[in-house]
Order: sequence, then C-alpha cells, then structure tokens
Amino acid sequence: MAVRAGLVVRAVRVLGTTAVVLGPAAVQTLFRAAVRGREAALEYFCARVTVLLTKLGPTFVKAGQVLGTRRDVVPVALCDALSVLQDSVAPLDEAETARALTEAYGSEADEVFAELDPRPVASGSVASVYRARLRTGQDVAVKLRRPGIERVMTDDLTLIRRGAAIVARLPVFRNVPVREVVGSLADAVLGQLDFEREADSLRRLRKNLSEVPRVWVPKVYPEACRPRCIVMEFIPGLVLDAADGCGAAARRRFAASGMAAMYQMLFVDGFVHCDMHPGNLYFTRGSQVVVLDAGFSVQLSDRLRRLFAEFFLNMAIGRGEQAAKIVLESAAGISENADVQGFTERMADLVERSHGLPAKEFSLIAFAAEMFDLQRRFGIHAATELIFPLLSLLVIEGTIRALDPDLDFQEAARPQLMRGLFGTGRGAAR
Repeated sequence: MAVRAGLVVRAVRVLGTTAVVLGPAAVQTLFRAAVRGREAALEYFCARVTVLLTKLGPTFVKAGQVLGTRRDVVPVALCDALSVLQDSVAPLDEAETARALTEAYGSEADEVFAELDPRPVASGSVASVYRARLRTGQDVAVKLRRPGIERVMTDDLTLIRRGAAIVARLPVFRNVPVREVVGSLADAVLGQLDFEREADSLRRLRKNLSEVPRVWVPKVYPEACRPRCIVMEFIPGLVLDAADGCGAAARRRFAASGMAAMYQMLFVDGFVHCDMHPGNLYFTRGSQVVVLDAGFSVQLSDRLRRLFAEFFLNMAIGRGEQAAKIVLESAAGISENADVQGFTERMADLVERSHGLPAKEFSLIAFAAEMFDLQRRFGIHAATELIFPLLSLLVIEGTIRALDPDLDFQEAARPQLMRGLFGTGRGAAR
C-alpha cells in the first residue's frame, strides 16, 4: 500500500509540474503561431517540453533522450529539442557515496578496495564514477549506482507507461505504435540500472573490438563487481578535446578506428553500443580510441544484422529499390493506410540521389532524416532494434567528420560489410 501511495503522490507532482510548465506554454504557443507562424510556435513549445522533462527529473530526462532518437515516429522539431537534453544531477556527496558503497558492498568494501577517493571523477543521473585501488593493486574506476534511484525510475516509468496507454486510445494516434515505442523506451532506461548486464556488455565489447586496431574498451574486474557497482580498469588522461592538439594524420587514424569499431558492431557482431556520444567516446594522445559506458547496448538478431548490412550495401552502390524493399522487410509494422508503392518510389529516389554525391558531401544524418520523414509520412514503422543502432551511427558521424572531413563513410564500411555478409558474422550467437 505504501508503494501505491508513493506512486499516487508522484503522479500528482508530475501532473502539477506539467500543468505549471505546459499551461502557460500552450497560451504562448498560440500567440506565437498568430504572430510568428506555426514553425516558430512549434519550436517554442518543443523547447518548453524539454524544460518540463528537466524539472521532472532524471527518469524523464533519460526517457526524453531515448524518445528523441525515434525520428521515424516523433516530429522532427521535438526530436531536435530532445536531442539537447542533458543530465543535470549533482554528484553524490561524501555521505551519499558512503551510503551507496554500503548498499553495494555491505561490510565488504574494505576487503575489496585498498583506497577509494570519495570525490567523483564523473557523474550522471544513474551513477557516479570514482577512482580507487583494489587490494590486489590495480588502479580502477568504480561506477556506483545512486541510492534509491531504482524506486524513483521504476515509479516514473510506471506512470509513463500508463500515460502512454491513455494516449494510445486517442484517434489522432491510431496509426502510431505508441505502446511499442514507450515500451522500448522504458526497457532502454531500466536497462541502464542493470549493472550486471552492463558489465557483461563491456566484456563482450572488449572482446569483439579487440579485432579493431587502436580501440580500447576498459577491462572489467568481475570479482570486484556487485549488482549495484561496476569495477573496471582506470584509464587516465581522458579529456574530450584530446584530438584537438593532434596532427592531421593522427586525427585521420582516430576517425578510421572509430568508424571501424562502429561498423564491426553493426555488421559483424550485431552487438551495438547505442550511445557513442562524446563522453563515452574518447581519443588519447597515444592514438587510441576509448569506448566507455555500455549501459545502452542492443543485440541485433542475426536476421536484422544481415538486413542492416544489406541495406547499407545497397545504399552504397545505389540500388534504391532494393534498399526500399529491405526497409519494408525489416519494419516492425505497416499502417493500414500506408502507401507502400509511394514509399518505395521515394525511398529509391533518396538512395539513388545520395549515391551520386561526392564522399565529402554525403551526410548520414541528412540521409536518415529524410528516410525517417518518409517512414512517418507513408506509415512505415521501423523495428526498434534497428532504430537505436542506426541512431548510434548518426551520433558518431559528427565526431568523425570533425576529425576527418574527407572520410568516405560508405567506402570505409566495405571490410566489415564483406565480413558481415559473406564471411562469418557472429550475430546473436555466444
């Protein structure tokens, strides 16, 4: 009964905050639409939605970040607004760190760690990261889950699911897979609380990406890990702008290794890190690419891995109609009023136009944006398992372009595409 009462109290707070933020925003939106036009009004309202999510707390921020990747079903203006959402949670103080350490290890902490600096080196809505030394002598990074975060996120996601069930009944959303989108969103957020799964994901990525030159995934120390804590090797000197001071040759190596790692995950292994933004992707002065934080990872089925690779191959060689057929074959659903022929023709045209562009002018982001727009307009709903890996590829594009503007993304994919389609793609097998 206490949980029910707590959920009711949280629901009242969420509804109250929503009314306070979006009530005045709705009035302002109507005013701006009359004065500045519909586009300006929509941009303003979407910005206010991001303010609301920030006020509602870390669960809603993370849910917004994931929802912002669903450009196949969510309006572009809202996706653009959600893409700037950032965790703004204060790091744990020493008392909270001590509590989190006790929750994770009980009385065993002193038996595991020779020392642990209580000042976080990094912090997010789910966890804080500390530098420590194991009793066995290794310098390690300790990712420690925030106390009480499970209950907060579980309650919030329960409210989000129930809200989605109501929204799904509205006529305007009849052909939108609201429950499926929100279900995958909730699974992605909750998955970031599962530290045992994340530790396993890091081990898998370390093994898989060991085949890619100059890529470093930190080693996990399973004997020191707990369900609420991940212990991995500490990688010193990680700074976001490390590549800025390197020469052109080193920057090109960074770009090549970063893309090779992405393509290895997508086309060969089918196990994909879906959050490759700066902060999870670093470059060292020793010319290595460091991949961190595997809390948001997706395993593609072998069928979807192959379809993804076949789509990319057909896109690269300009076979537009075949690429369109693959999109349709991999779709999670097709609306009753979908115009399949219209989609096929427009998708084929997009592929053929993109194939004719010089490498420097081709943009994965622009290509995907137009493809998602076509899917929305023609009623084609993409498989969630493909959306998240694709968005990870788009996230990394900006970083890679900054390192090497001349990189040919389609040509760079060739080695992994050939292995994934005609060699031994490992797929889901383990």
